[in-house]
Amino acid sequence: MPPRFTHFAAIDWSGAAGTSHKGIAVAICAAGDAAPVLVAPPSPRGWARTEVLRWLVESAPPTTMIGFDMGISLAHADCGAFFPGWAQSPADARALWALVEEICAGEPDLGVAPFLAHPQAARHFRQQGGRLGDLFPTSGPTGARGRWRVAEEAQAAMGCAPTSNFNLVGAAQVGKASLAGMRLLHRLPDSIAVWPVDEVAPRRKVVAEIYTAIAAIAAGRRAGASKIRSHEALAEALAHPAIASAAPTGTGPIADHAADALLTAAWLRRHAHLPALWAPARLTPALAHTEGWTFGVA
Repeated sequence: MPPRFTHFAAIDWSGAAGTSHKGIAVAICAAGDAAPVLVAPPSPRGWARTEVLRWLVESAPPTTMIGFDMGISLAHADCGAFFPGWAQSPADARALWALVEEICAGEPDLGVAPFLAHPQAARHFRQQGGRLGDLFPTSGPTGARGRWRVAEEAQAAMGCAPTSNFNLVGAAQVGKASLAGMRLLHRLPDSIAVWPVDEVAPRRKVVAEIYTAIAAIAAGRRAGASKIRSHEALAEALAHPAIASAAPTGTGPIADHAADALLTAAWLRRHAHLPALWAPARLTPALAHTEGWTFGVA
């Protein structure tokens, strides 16, 4: 049986440099159909990533499902390793998070620059400035897209457009955000489960990877036009039968990252009880502990 939650939160995350981020948005809603709300950051400059961690641990209600728009791991199944050829390549997702944390320990606000400069790790990533690691694939089954997890293959089959977590270039890339997120995941207390890496028990906060485009598609948006930038479009999406939520007050423009978080929190409220989403057909125990999965991908 799926766990029962009283609250549902969605976090539009960022791996950008710096210690305050306008691109991070945190939204939450309670069970029912009341409008989701944005959680105000402690500073008007925007959220620090460590402040999101503190909110998650100290302020999110005790039975909250929290969706993060990031990849919780890297491709493993395709090559049998996260970093083929590197003796320090971790065995599973938790060991990967620990490695990223160890290498980046001195970097403020969960930054990941030291990991991307590491002589072994850097070989696997496509980075800014045209730097291409010699182990980043440019031909073969994956082509120049980079390596995909099984979850990303399943996302593509749904009509989404996933990006490899080894690709750090372009507006759609989530690689830096995912690596910064791994530092956050490593710091979570044992009382907070990370699905599907951990067993999910009742009366517990649960963190899961999300892909906000899935919520937008469920609300009737096209995959190629999933971004919402007005309160009116957000209200229309929230009113869709698959979401069935009241909308926040407001008119005119809204930042797309805020709209993503608000819509996805309400989507989680309507879908977190579905058993099929907790037991995807392709999610094996080995995948759960290495690559993880994206909640909402059946």
